[in-house]
Amino acid sequence: GDVMEKIRKEAKAAKKIYLATDPDREGEAISWHLANVLKLDEKSKCRIVFNEITATAVKNSIKNARCIDQRLVDAQQARRILDRLVGYKISPILWAKVRKGLSAGRVQSVATRIICDREQEILDFVPEEYWTITAKLREQKGKKTFEAKYFGENGKKKDLHNEQEALAVLERIGAQGKNPLFTAQEVKTGEKYRHAAPPFTTSSMQQEASRKLGFTTKRTMMIAQQLYEGIELGKKGSTGLISYIRTDSVRVAKEAQEAALSYIEERFGKEYLPEKPNVFKGRASAQDAHEAIRPTDIKNTPAAMKAFLTAEQFKLYKLVYERFLASQMRDAKYLSTQATFDCNGVTFKANGSQLLFDGFTAVYTEGKDEAQEKEVTLPEITEGSSFAMDKVEKEQHFTQPAPRYTEATLIKTLEEKGIGRPSTYSPTISTIIDRGYIEREKKQLLPTELGFVVTRLMKENFQDIVDVKFTASMEEKLDGVEEGNTDWVQMLREFYDPFIESVRKASESIERVELPPEVSDVVCEKCGALMVYKEGRFGRFLACPNFPNCRNTKAIVEKIDVPCPKCGAALIKRKSKKGKKIFYGCERYPDCDFVSWDKPVAMPCPKCGGSMVQKMGGNGSYIICTNKDCGHIHRNSKKAKGQDTSDE
Repeated sequence: GDVMEKIRKEAKAAKKIYLATDPDREGEAISWHLANVLKLDEKSKCRIVFNEITATAVKNSIKNARCIDQRLVDAQQARRILDRLVGYKISPILWAKVRKGLSAGRVQSVATRIICDREQEILDFVPEEYWTITAKLREQKGKKTFEAKYFGENGKKKDLHNEQEALAVLERIGAQGKNPLFTAQEVKTGEKYRHAAPPFTTSSMQQEASRKLGFTTKRTMMIAQQLYEGIELGKKGSTGLISYIRTDSVRVAKEAQEAALSYIEERFGKEYLPEKPNVFKGRASAQDAHEAIRPTDIKNTPAAMKAFLTAEQFKLYKLVYERFLASQMRDAKYLSTQATFDCNGVTFKANGSQLLFDGFTAVYTEGKDEAQEKEVTLPEITEGSSFAMDKVEKEQHFTQPAPRYTEATLIKTLEEKGIGRPSTYSPTISTIIDRGYIEREKKQLLPTELGFVVTRLMKENFQDIVDVKFTASMEEKLDGVEEGNTDWVQMLREFYDPFIESVRKASESIERVELPPEVSDVVCEKCGALMVYKEGRFGRFLACPNFPNCRNTKAIVEKIDVPCPKCGAALIKRKSKKGKKIFYGCERYPDCDFVSWDKPVAMPCPKCGGSMVQKMGGNGSYIICTNKDCGHIHRNSKKAKGQDTSDE
């Protein structure tokens, strides 16, 4: 209400009103609502869009003002109604049958199912034994050594299933007697080219920030938003450093590409320029309304921006900048070698790769979810040449199940299966963790017992909602609305009738589920039982399991590693009466009345020696002295002790 009142007041005094909300479905819908509130003609050229918040981009958008795109508005309305139907109709059933505070959602329920299905796959997995044999070979007249791995018999592939089979191979090559000779039978060499990864989309940025920086999706998007909205660059003022952050397009504006190519030639030389500018192909379902995520000005190098950025802003900006710059550079060139050796009818193979031209790797290499084999340079090998064996090793292995999902691999899977959109991945992961369906263990996402229970209920009663193909088809229909090929009201009608029937049946048939209580290590001082965790109106608390005979309850105390500035006792993280705001108070309350809405940090003010607190601003978090006469602000690339970097 306050925001709308301010907008109405400004609108009355304005000669012309432009609606400059985000360049996506949600932004278009907000502009449509604003046009209605401000009584603007939505068919007039009142809508402007820009992909970056820079003076040039904003001025150009005003020159190219357009009317509101009703197709985008309809697509957003349809998505919102779909999501609310699912959430508002299924969530109360989960409250009644399982536990208060739970929720279901069109994307969150599928994401939870994917994680639960993977965990069940891991639990059901039966490992199989296999063995490998690695021989260390040496040039007969030189000192260079390299490794060759067992491949099979007489050039044909063969697996080793047990130790007996591995020992038979060692006996055949004469490993127990004199050092056998390995003869090169076939040597293949060739040049291979490695292409640069495309510039970031929302999901690829979230994945790479998770792999390389250890950021959660929520943190990545928060920092990216700061870089997009603008950073104070001294005399230049507030400047947006990266382009719009919610996109699944890999397209790059011609001007940005030309600027990058010019910079590459100037800094690295002509040999690093591709023969023709790199063009990347996005996914078939990608929305191409705006560009990939890139720096707004290639001259704003990470080194030049470092002084204006927090440590986390710098890390993410550097990642975006280098990824974009590398995407416009020449391919890396390698000499690839594969050599096949024979020793008494046993076949071994060795692979080598030598970098001939670094190309884009001079700037950036993409992170991988799985461990990659190291590149090995082989000595010169000619067919018919022989090599001595220095040593040979056999090793037992067991097949491994598919790995648990991380935030990076879950986002990749959701994107590949066509579930959700760039703007939904971060809030979806946050929601399923907040609901207690999923837990983070280091980087891995593990389903809880609650997650399994809710997923089972959803599978049994709302099969379509947690069906990957059905959810992906709904995304396609929403895209159809945006493109003007699908009537949004008809689409909702087709969804509603069978869905509401499923809701009716589920309400009648689902039995109450009793979840076992989560036991804590806190002893009830009234009856001696171990207290259990309960969910209340304002979050989790401890309760005695012997209720109603014992009604003892306790708040969950979370101490922070900072002493009270007044008395030196521990500080405790607390919640306000309505449970909406976090504050920090002394554990000795009411004897000590210290309280702070901002999180105190252990570092004293370097200027006056007073206590300091952590605050959040437009450019991220910073530390400020609580002494009003001092007010010293401390920005440091290193985290101060007691500074909160969690997503909470």
